[in-house]
Amino acid sequence: MKTLCRFAALTSVAAMAPAQTVPPPKVAAEAATARSPADVYGALFRAVQQQHVFADGKTFVDAVPKRSADTIMAAYARTKPYGPALKAFVLANFVVPGENDRGSGDLRTHVRALWPQLVREPVIPVAGSSALPLPARYVVPGGRFREIYYWDSYFTMLGLKVDGQQPLVESMLDDFTSLIERYGHIPNGTRTYYLSRSQPPYYALMLDLSTNTDPAIAKRRLAALRTEHAFWMKGETCAAGRRACLRVVRMPDGSVLNRYYDDRDTPRDESYAEDVATAAKAAPRPAAATQRDLRAGAESGWDFSSRWLRDPQSLTTIHTTDIVPVDLNSLMFAMERAIAARCRTAGDGACATAFTARATQRRTAIDRYLWQAATARYADWDLSTGKPTASVNAAMLHPLFVGLASPPQAKSVAATVRRSLVAEGGLRTTTLKTGQQWDEPNGWAPLQWIAIAGLDANGEPALAKDIARRWIGTVGAAYAETGKMLEKYNIEQRTPGGGGEYPVQDGFGWTNGVASAILDRYPDFAVRDQNPGK
Repeated sequence: MKTLCRFAALTSVAAMAPAQTVPPPKVAAEAATARSPADVYGALFRAVQQQHVFADGKTFVDAVPKRSADTIMAAYARTKPYGPALKAFVLANFVVPGENDRGSGDLRTHVRALWPQLVREPVIPVAGSSALPLPARYVVPGGRFREIYYWDSYFTMLGLKVDGQQPLVESMLDDFTSLIERYGHIPNGTRTYYLSRSQPPYYALMLDLSTNTDPAIAKRRLAALRTEHAFWMKGETCAAGRRACLRVVRMPDGSVLNRYYDDRDTPRDESYAEDVATAAKAAPRPAAATQRDLRAGAESGWDFSSRWLRDPQSLTTIHTTDIVPVDLNSLMFAMERAIAARCRTAGDGACATAFTARATQRRTAIDRYLWQAATARYADWDLSTGKPTASVNAAMLHPLFVGLASPPQAKSVAATVRRSLVAEGGLRTTTLKTGQQWDEPNGWAPLQWIAIAGLDANGEPALAKDIARRWIGTVGAAYAETGKMLEKYNIEQRTPGGGGEYPVQDGFGWTNGVASAILDRYPDFAVRDQNPGK
C-alpha cells in the first residue's frame, strides 16, 4: 500500500488532466533529470564495460547499488581495482541479477506456471539504480531482461489474456499509460538508459486487449495514445524541405512516413564496449553516426539484422536511419486508425476526421513506396538510394496484420511467404545467414504471431495454421530438450537460436504469450510430446 500511495503522487495530476496531443512540461523535466549508469558511475562504468567484467554488457547496468553512488565512487577512486578485483568490487557494492531455473510439465502447463515467476511488483527505484518507477504489477520477458519492455509486452499480454490473467493485462496498460504521461513516449524498456528511444509502437493494439469500460480510463488512454503519436511525429515540422528529421521522413512526393531513430548518438550503456568497437571498425565514418544507427536498430527491436546493413555481412555498415520500415509504418497506420475510432467514440469529430485522413494518407504512401508488385512483397525503402531494399523478410506481413493490405496484395504476400519464408520449424526472419540474431536461421515468436494472425485474417487460414504448427513443434522440441522457453529458436534445426550480442535467454515472455495464444486458437494441436520428463 505504501508503494502505491507514494507512486500515486507521480500520476494523479496526469490522470486528471484534460486530453492533449503533446507531453506537458513535466515530461521534459522528468526525462532531463533521469541519469543513466554511464552518467552516474562514470569511470567505474567504463572500466566494468571495457574490461568485460560480465559476459553480457547489460548485467552491470541493471545492477542495484547496495550503497549510495557517491560512497561507491569514492571507494572506487581509492582502490581502483582491476581484473578479478574489479568484479569482486562490483559484487560487494551491487546486487547483480541472476538466472532462471529449469522448468517441468507439458508446454501449456509450464507457461501458466511461469507467469507468476515473471511478475514484478510496482517499482520505486533505489537511488543510483537505472530502474524507472512503475505504478502497477507487470511481467518481464525473463533472463537478462529484468524490466518491462515495450513491444515484447504486447505478445506477452496475448498469452496473459487467454490464460486468465486479465488483471495483469490491465495493470500493464496502467504502467504503459503512466510512462507516456511522464516521459512523452514508452521507452524501449524501463531503464534510464532506454529513455532516448522507443520500440515498435504497439500501445494502440494493447488497448484492444483491455476489458475496462470506465470512461475516465478510456479518456486517459486516448490522451496517452495521442501523446505517443505526437512523439513519433515530432520531426514532421522540421522535416519540411529535408529528407528526414528525428523519426519522420519526407518521401519524394512530399508524403510523410516514419523511421526508427534515437535521440542520442553515443554508445548504448548496456552494450557500451560493443558499440565502441563497432564504431571504431566503421572509421572513417564518424563514430556518432554509427552509434546513432546502432541505437536506431535497437529501437526497431530487430537488433540486429541485415535489414539495416549495406553489406549484410558487416555490422559496421549499419544505416538504420536511412531505412523507411514497413513494420513501423504499418503500426503507425494502426495507431492513427485507432485514434480516429476512439475519438469518434468520445464524440470528438474533428479528431476522428483528422486521424482518419492521416491513416488514409499513410496507406497511400505505403502502397506507393513500400508495396512492390513486381516481387510480390512489401519492402523497406532506402532513403539513400531512393529504392526499395532487396531484403526479403517477415516484416512484410505487418500490412496484413493491421488490415492495411488489399486482397490481391495479401494473396501475393502469402505466395512469397510460402516460397521464401516458411522453414521446417516456422517462419524465417530473413533469407540471409549473417550471424546477426534477426536473420536466418533464427525465428522469433512475435513474427510468427504477426504472420499467423495476418494470414488468417486475409483468406489464408491453411498457411497460418501450418506456420503455427511448425512453430509450436519447434518450441515443444526445444522445451523437451532444455526444460525452458527460449527467446529465439533455430527454425531450420529446431534447436535454441544463436547469434547476436548475448547468449540465448530463457523465460521467456513473448514466447510464452505466443505459445498460449496459438494453443488457444488451435486447440487440436497435440502437446503430449512436449514434456521434458518423458
